Amino acid sequence: MSAAPDVSRRDFVKTSGALVVGFALAPRVALAQDRPAPLPGSLNTNRMLDAWLRIDPNGTVTIFTGKIELGQGIGTALSQIAADELDVSLERIQVVTGDTARTPNEGQTAGSLSVEQSGTAVRFACAEARDMLVSAAAAKLGVPATDLTVSDGTVTAAGGAGATYWELAGSADLKREATAKVKPKPASAHRWVGRSVPRRDIPKKFTGGAAYVQDIRLPGMVFGRVVRPPSPGAELLSVDEAAVRRMPGVVAVVRDGNFLAVAAAREEQAIRAREALKTSARWKETASLPPDGDALYVHLMGLPVPGQTVVEKTSVIAAAPTKTLEGLYTRPYQCHASMGPSCAVAQWQDGKLVVWTHSQGVFPLRAELAKVFDMRPQDIRCVHAEGAGCYGHNGADDVALDAALVARATGDRPVKLQWMRDDEFAWEPYGSAMVMKLAGGIDAQGNVVTWSHELWSHSHSTRPGSSAGVNLLAARHLATPRPLAPSADVPQPTGGSDRNAIPLYDFPNVKVIKHYIAEAPIRTSALRTLGGYANVFALESFVDELADAAGADPVEFRLRHLKDPRARAVIEAAAQRAGWRANAKGDGVRGRGFAFARYKNLACYCATAADVEVDRKTGVVRVARVVAAVDAGQIVNPDGVINQIEGGIIQSASWTLKESVRFDRTRVTTRSWADYPILRFAEVPEVEVVLLDQPSERFLGVGEGAQGPTAAAVANALANATGRRLRALPFTPERVKRALI
Repeated sequence: MSAAPDVSRRDFVKTSGALVVGFALAPRVALAQDRPAPLPGSLNTNRMLDAWLRIDPNGTVTIFTGKIELGQGIGTALSQIAADELDVSLERIQVVTGDTARTPNEGQTAGSLSVEQSGTAVRFACAEARDMLVSAAAAKLGVPATDLTVSDGTVTAAGGAGATYWELAGSADLKREATAKVKPKPASAHRWVGRSVPRRDIPKKFTGGAAYVQDIRLPGMVFGRVVRPPSPGAELLSVDEAAVRRMPGVVAVVRDGNFLAVAAAREEQAIRAREALKTSARWKETASLPPDGDALYVHLMGLPVPGQTVVEKTSVIAAAPTKTLEGLYTRPYQCHASMGPSCAVAQWQDGKLVVWTHSQGVFPLRAELAKVFDMRPQDIRCVHAEGAGCYGHNGADDVALDAALVARATGDRPVKLQWMRDDEFAWEPYGSAMVMKLAGGIDAQGNVVTWSHELWSHSHSTRPGSSAGVNLLAARHLATPRPLAPSADVPQPTGGSDRNAIPLYDFPNVKVIKHYIAEAPIRTSALRTLGGYANVFALESFVDELADAAGADPVEFRLRHLKDPRARAVIEAAAQRAGWRANAKGDGVRGRGFAFARYKNLACYCATAADVEVDRKTGVVRVARVVAAVDAGQIVNPDGVINQIEGGIIQSASWTLKESVRFDRTRVTTRSWADYPILRFAEVPEVEVVLLDQPSERFLGVGEGAQGPTAAAVANALANATGRRLRALPFTPERVKRALI
C-alpha cells in the first residue's frame, strides 16, 4: 500500500440534462432538442472518455472505475474487458478504483452491478478509444483505417509501417464526450473475456502483503480507538478525560457530546486508553429496543404501518383453487460479521481532508462528510482501500467519520482508527429482521392459481446518500447532532425490502404487499442481497410446500410454471448435475432440496440443489453438498463467477444455519464471535458450479445470485429429510430439535 497520498487530480464533466441555447427558445423545446442521448452503463452519467481511460507514455493503459474492489474480482474483470477492446496485453492494463480525485462517480458498489454498469462503460469507452487511435494511425501512415491491424497496442499497415498507441496518444484526444457509436467486438474476437485469468488482488492477500486499509502506514501516523455508548440512545454523563490524557503515548482525547475517542502514538496504547475511558465513563440508558426472539416478529407485524401493493394481477379465466395453504416465514437481524473490523485513515492538511476508506461509495461518503464538517465536497478526498470483509453497508463509512473527527484533534498527523470487535457487532448496520406471510392455492390439476406474499421489514439501505440526512453513526452522537432522515425503500424494479418478492413463475393471480417500517430502533442497512435472501427463502420454500400439496416433484413443479427458457435451462442443468431423482424421499436423516431465483428478477439466474444431513439427537444440520447452475449472461472471468457463487453459497449456509443478532430491551448482547457463531471450515459443504455462458447476451450481475436459492434449497432439503418444515431462520439445533419432537 502506498505510504503517501496520490495528489494528482482529474476533473470530470457530468452531463446533467438540457442546455438552453437562447432564451428566445421555449424551454420545453430546448429540453427536448438538447437532452443528450442515453449511453450504455455508467457512461450515461460519466460521459467523458478520459474519465474512463488514459493512454500512458510508458506503454501502459490506466482504466478508471468508480466501482471498488471488495473481493469480487472487479479489477481483474475490467482489465480483461479493456484489454480485449483495445487490443493490448493484459499486463499493460492498470486499474484505479474508487477515488473522488481520480475516478468517475458511479455511486455505490452494490447490487451485483459492477461488471454490468462499469464493465459496460469500460467496454464502450475502450472500443471508441481504439477507433480514435486507429484513425490517428491511418492519418499518420497515409493508409485507410480498414487496412490496419492492432496487436498489443501497435497499429500496423500491410507494408509493415506502424505506430504505437503511446506515440499516437497526443493525436487522439480523449477529452471529449463518448458517443457509444463504435460497436464493441463480438465474443468470437475476444482473447481475454471468457478466460479464467488470475485475480490481481489475491497475491498480496495470500502472502500477507499490504493488501488492506488496515495495512496503511503513513509518516507520523497515530492510532485511534472510539468508545461507543453501551446502547442506542445512551447519554454520556461523565468521563475522566484528564486521567486518560496522562497515559503513556496518548496524543488526544476527543469528547463531543456522546462521541468519545482517543489517539495514541502506538496501537496498544490507544487500546489501553480506550479501556480506561470506557471504564470511567458513566452513561444514562433507556430501554428502547424491541422484544427479541419470536416476539420480535409479532411486534413487527403489529406496528401501525399500512401495506403498499407492490404488484397485483388477476385472471378471470383461472380455475378456483381446490386446496389452499399458508405459511409464515421469519428472518432475524443478521450481521455482516466482517473478519477484519472496520478501519479508516484520515488526515487534515491546510483545512482539507483526505480519508482512506473501504466504503463501497466514496462519492456519497464524501458528500456526507462535507455535511458533518460544513465543508465543500471538493475539499475532501476519499480514496478506496480494501477492507477485510464487507458485501454491504457495514461500519466502513462510519469509521471514516470517526477517524476524521479524531484526526481533527491531532493537527496534520494522520490517524488510523480501527473498531474493536465489540464495536463491530454492536454498532454496524444489520440486515433487517423480516416477516413473510405467504398464501396460495392449487387447482384440481395441481397448478398454482392464487399466490400472495405479504412482508414486514425495516430499511435495507441507510447508506450515505440514501436520504436527505446524514447516515453516519457518529453524526448522531455529536453535541450538535446532524439530522438523520429515514430512508425510503429501494423502489422496484430492483426493490429493497420487496426484492425478489414478485414470483417469476406464471401464476395467474398474484398479489405482493409490503409493510415498509422506516423508523428502526435497531440500525439496519444493506446486507448482501437486501431483502432478496429472505424473500427467496420464503417464496421457494412455499413453492415446495405447494408442490407437496399437489403431489408433484419440486423440479417438475417449477418447470411446469415457468416459460422463460433461460430460467428453465438453469433448473434443468442444476438438477442434472446434482443427479436429481424425481419424488425421491428423505430417509429421516438425509434429504435433498431444490430452489431457483433470478436475482432482483433482473440479474443472474441461479438454481441450486442441496444435500443435508440431520443429527436427530443434537439437532445439528450439516449441508453436505450444494450444486448450482448459473446464467450470468456473457461471462468475463469464469473462475471469478464461480468464486462469487461459491462464496454466496457458503455465506448463505452460515446465515441459514447459525447467524442471529441477540439483544434485550436495552442493549445488543451480541458482542463477540462466541455470541455470533458462523460456519466453520469443517462445516463448509462441497460445492459444484455449472456455468451457462451466453456470449451474445449482456453482462448480468452475479455476486448476490446464490444466497436466496441456497437458503431455500437447505430448507427444502431439511423438510425432505425429516418431514418437518422449518420456517424460522436460522435453523439452529434448538429449533431443529423442537421441530422433530
